[in-house]
Amino acid sequence: MRRRPPRAPEAEIPEKLYFGIGEASRIARVPPHVLRFWESAIPQIAPQRTPSGRRRYTRRDLERILLLKELLYRKRYTLEGARRALREGPAEADPERREATGLLEEIRAELLALRRLLEDGPPAEEAPRPGGETPPAKFC
Repeated sequence: MRRRPPRAPEAEIPEKLYFGIGEASRIARVPPHVLRFWESAIPQIAPQRTPSGRRRYTRRDLERILLLKELLYRKRYTLEGARRALREGPAEADPERREATGLLEEIRAELLALRRLLEDGPPAEEAPRPGGETPPAKFC
């Protein structure tokens, strides 16, 4: 049986505005050539360039790189699958979050239907009943 390597602790991104490729590779724990490859293969990984042509990564770039690394190395996505997951957003990148998002959308639709019901009043079949009985009172 193959043993999985121990999981590295969550990478901590220092409080800085910009990072060079060497520093970005140390934070992400991947060689610089991997970052350059990801930059060419994944449109969402696009560091700015300085006037001299050096790459300048922002905190957001590093967060995307760490997410991409997790998708490729830990969750075993293909490069195309990771590209699609990054394009669609974080909720689509994780199946559990996708399921939770679906449930939340269903709950929201039901709550909106209840709200419309409360705002519009009871449907026609719940109008005053024959014999003088009144429907139950609304509490709003």
